[in-house]
Amino acid sequence: MKRVVAKFGGTSVGTPERIRHAARLIQAAVEAGEQPVVVVSAMSGETDRLLGLAREFGGDLGDRETDVALAAGEQACSALMALALRELGLQARSVLGWQAPVVTTGPYGSASIDGMDTSVFEALLGEGIIPVLAGYQGINTAADLQTLGRGGTDLSAAALAAALKARCDIYTDVDGVYTTDPRIVPEARRLDAVSHDEMLELAAQGAKVLQPRSVEFAKSHGVPMRVLSSFVEPGESAGTEVMAEPRIAEKRLVSGVAYARDQARIALLGSRDGGDIARACFEALAEGGIGVDMIVQAHSRTPGTINLEFSVAHKDLEAALGHLENALSETEITSETGLAKVSIVGAGLRQRADIARSLFGVLAERGIEIKVLATSEIKISALVENDAVERAVRALHAAYGLDQI
Repeated sequence: MKRVVAKFGGTSVGTPERIRHAARLIQAAVEAGEQPVVVVSAMSGETDRLLGLAREFGGDLGDRETDVALAAGEQACSALMALALRELGLQARSVLGWQAPVVTTGPYGSASIDGMDTSVFEALLGEGIIPVLAGYQGINTAADLQTLGRGGTDLSAAALAAALKARCDIYTDVDGVYTTDPRIVPEARRLDAVSHDEMLELAAQGAKVLQPRSVEFAKSHGVPMRVLSSFVEPGESAGTEVMAEPRIAEKRLVSGVAYARDQARIALLGSRDGGDIARACFEALAEGGIGVDMIVQAHSRTPGTINLEFSVAHKDLEAALGHLENALSETEITSETGLAKVSIVGAGLRQRADIARSLFGVLAERGIEIKVLATSEIKISALVENDAVERAVRALHAAYGLDQI
């Protein structure tokens, strides 16, 4: 019997009727001869509600008691899902993060999974009982509840699938991975399959279908994934496969266009000792827990000096500048806001060094200025003005023929 871990996000379990519909999808999997294990998020809006209550009392993300409060959302939903499955005549039992246990390490509010005991799941499956794991949480060596941070339920599902040697199905409110956001480009197409590498880049560059940590975990453990819609009847969504072998992806030059709004650019200008300045810069930002993207270093017009530029999320700009000014008091630091990042992603980019030239041409024809450009083997990202990002997405989507897939 084929095992499958089925994860349902907040919108998929947002109301009692949505939970019942998700339960019917699980019933269909059982009738198709699969052996499902369910992982659930909190009901839509519940985590924000609990966080707001914690803040009323001085708690916040990264606080032990806040983690205890936040974990309650998934715990309640796992029990409700088990009850919904029982309504359908199936045997089911909720499993909380500490009961498995899912062993975590790291800070409260953004812990990592360090291990998972599958004996509880094996015992339940052996008795024909469907386990329903409360996602987003685990327990550390001090026996404290910890939450896994944004998108943590995806990570719970990927880790459980790896431990059980199962496929991981992620049910969400879209029916797969698209070439770009259909709200911007109505001609966007659903992809039948993408590689782990492509999905990781798409997620990291702004596509919100899957959480990057879960894709990274699935890639490193060889877990096959599918992205499916929970808003259709059983069997109606073919979804998108996320797989290790890019047998389909390599036939395409570009697989998708992703974007992220509200970015900011920081520049360190005219530094004479580039290596020391870069080290001090990124050490300061790391200590502040600030994520950095699109790093570019180049020689400046003054002989013997360099300019170092990178992007951060706009919400992190003030904190980033504070840390940098403390660490680099003698360096000229400038910043720019009102920016967005647009990225093309595809396994085909590995063999095509001319793609950046095409991107420059496409954007230049539409009067879109590129502030910073960064590349990897399967990604090219450009920082542009916020008000130009939709035009950039539409232009690149058409230029690379993604509406023809």
